[in-house]
Parts: sequence; structure tokens; C-alpha cells
Amino acid sequence: MSSAASLNRSAALASTAVALLLVGLKVWAAWTTGSTAMLGSLADTALDLVASLATLAGVWVAAQPDDHNHRFGHGKAEALAAMFQVVLISISALSLAARAIGQWAAGARPEAAEGGIAVSVIAMLATVALLAWQQRVIRQTGSLAIATDHMHYQSDLFLNLAVIAALALDQYAGMAGADPFFGLAIALWLGWGAWGASQEAVDQLMDKEWPPEKKERFLAVVARHPELRGLHDLRTRTSGNRDFVQFHVAVDPGMTIRAAHDVMDEIEAKLLAEFPGVEILIHPDPEGHVDPTDLSSEDLLANRAS
Repeated sequence: MSSAASLNRSAALASTAVALLLVGLKVWAAWTTGSTAMLGSLADTALDLVASLATLAGVWVAAQPDDHNHRFGHGKAEALAAMFQVVLISISALSLAARAIGQWAAGARPEAAEGGIAVSVIAMLATVALLAWQQRVIRQTGSLAIATDHMHYQSDLFLNLAVIAALALDQYAGMAGADPFFGLAIALWLGWGAWGASQEAVDQLMDKEWPPEKKERFLAVVARHPELRGLHDLRTRTSGNRDFVQFHVAVDPGMTIRAAHDVMDEIEAKLLAEFPGVEILIHPDPEGHVDPTDLSSEDLLANRAS
């Protein structure tokens, strides 16, 4: 297993361990307090556990080597795991919003605030430690599944702060509507987080092109090679933590196949130095050759120079 895969798996295992710990604590806290905000926190943490297990499965599948049925690897397993998390977060948000509105209408209030506050403080400390490790892993691997899990646990910090505020305001300030109010606010926060987390996963599943600044940096490396007369039909995508790129380059029509092959190898070596691990496919064309049916025949190097 590669070092990146090992790091991703360690982050997923840490996430699962933290979720298991917090589920146990919050079951007790929700039972003793009757707080809707705490119940929302429990529901979110229970889904964290399921999502962490999905992340663990996603990074494990994504780390599997290419095979005959998956010649581009298994990187999209991370995007699928991220989308699964999004669905769970959305369900949690809708359920919590419904309960908060029901509690508000019924005028129910939580009890035993001290226990719930203590559990939330422990949850925040465990979450901060997990976030620090996940951030380190994301910097080194760029894993989408871990990044989505990281985003979810970031929201947990605010969620636990909201639980503490709800219990404290209700029990010590006499604000009877604080608990359902914060429960509804948590539901809205989770829903917004689910929407944000879904965007990058959808982009990967739909093979969205690289951002313009990344493509420009890529073209800058290609343009350094003096034997290239042009570049067109550039196509890029990302799958998990792997990038894929293919393009056509124009070379001297009199160049031999071996010479053209050597030039392609040189270009690939320069690109790999700047973009480690990228999968590159280069097609050489004789200069002046234009396919009239090709909608991507525009010379990107010429446009860049101008």
C-alpha cells in the first residue's frame, strides 16, 4: 500500500474511533437531558460514524491498483463515499429540523444541563485532535473522501458549541425556546454543509475540467519545450487523488517517429516534476494538421503567448 493510501486509511480509522467514542457519550447525554440540540448532536455523530465507515471503505477501494475492469484506477470510490456522506447529513438535517419544530410547538425543555455540557466539551476536544490529523493527511494526499469527512467534523465544532449555548441559555438564563432554536439552527447548518460537500464530489463524478489556474500552470510547463509548434484538445479531470490529462501537440512534420517519441518523453518528464503522479497521454500531430470536425483545435500555446 502506498504512503498516501496508508495516511488516508489512518485518518479514516481515527475518524471512526472518535465517532464511536462520541456516540456512546451522547447517547447517555441525550437520554439524561432530553435536549433536542443534544439529540441533534447525537444524530449527527451517529451519522458521522456511518460516514466514517463509508470513508474508510472509500479510501480502501480507491487505493486498490488498476485492474482489467478499472484501467483508470478506483479513485472515484472517494467521490462515491463523499456523496454517501452528503445523503446521510441531509437526512440528519431534515429529521432534526422536524423535531426542533415539534419541540418548539410543544414547549418541551431539557434537563440535567451539566452532563450535556460536559459531554459537548469532551466531544470538542476529541474533534479538534481529529481535525488536526485529518488536515495533515489532506495536505499530503489531497483525498476528497477525507476532505469531506474533515468538513463534516469542522461543522461538529460549531454544533457542540451550539449545544452548550442551548443548554446554558435554557437552564441558567431561563430562555425556554433556546434549545429548539439552536436545534433548528444546527439543522440548517448541516443542510448547508451537505450542499457544499456535494459540489466537489459531483465535479469528480462528472469529470469536470481542472480549474483555470491549474491548467495555466500546466500549459506554462509544456510551453518551455522548444520543439513544440502548438497544443490543442487539452482534456483534464480528477479522480480521487489522481489527475488525468491528455492533449495533442504539433511537431515538425519531418520529425521521425523515434524523435517525436523522445520529445513526448521529455515533455512528460517535465510535467511529472511539476505535477507528480498525473496520468499523461500525449498525441503528436504534424504541424499544420487541423481536423475540421474537432471543436478543440484551437492552439492553446499560441493563445497563451498572445
